[in-house]
Amino acid sequence: MCTVGRLAPPRSGAGRCDGDPPLTHVTLVWQEGLREDWLRFGKPVGQRVIDHRTRVESYKPGQLFAFVRWASNEYGTIRSALAIARAVAAGDTYSTLPQVDPGAEILLSVRGWPKVRQVLGLIDAIEAGGTDPCDVAPDHWRHMDNRLAAGMQARAYHPDRHRVWLRYRNLRP
Repeated sequence: MCTVGRLAPPRSGAGRCDGDPPLTHVTLVWQEGLREDWLRFGKPVGQRVIDHRTRVESYKPGQLFAFVRWASNEYGTIRSALAIARAVAAGDTYSTLPQVDPGAEILLSVRGWPKVRQVLGLIDAIEAGGTDPCDVAPDHWRHMDNRLAAGMQARAYHPDRHRVWLRYRNLRP
């Protein structure tokens, strides 16, 4: 039987059995009003509760997730960040991302509450159109990242674009 230790967040590859894919682990901390990390979307394959404030969610290679980090002090918000990332397979190149072990392919990354709020609105619009954000084409998230970085409006994710992406994804090995 495969088990993962209960006291510390797993390191990459920890808690695997032979034949299992390596997992990407996202550590979430929640201290009401001080530090609040959450996942806007994602379908973890596993979750471990470390203590009443900390949990670790795990993703198989290729899965997408949106990770939001927020912190404040007595003067107000000191950090707002949102990253949409894809869990990586063993041997894949990846970028480091705080609280993500070993790291992930970053498809979109914004900092500052106005941009985070804008991306949250774009995710809401995708869901309102009937598409699960976990299934959106990775190129669309890259498109959104580039457009936002250039100060431009990102194009909407059209259902026709999604159908094409699903067909393409099903053709790949």
